Amino acid sequence: MIIVSGFLKVDPDERASYLEGCRQVVQAARASDGCIDFHLSADPLEADRINIFEQWESTEAVEAFRGSGPSDDQQAAILDAKVSQHEVAASTSLT
Repeated sequence: MIIVSGFLKVDPDERASYLEGCRQVVQAARASDGCIDFHLSADPLEADRINIFEQWESTEAVEAFRGSGPSDDQQAAILDAKVSQHEVAASTSLT
């Protein structure tokens, strides 16, 4: 399993519109083969931060979707970012 996690920083006044502009990307990701979960969310403490969480069945599934990243306008709105990809060897359900 692959986890992609991290954050983007955008102008606080533009965060809501940035997230709304990502709606189609989220829908496309969730419909993609190998996507277990995908979401972008407004951070409750930092007005300029968008949290990223993706869960994929394999590296191949992530790479097949990877070209569907931010549009040029969205990319230009990103002031900072820290996103990492993790390969998970095992998981335990807590629910």
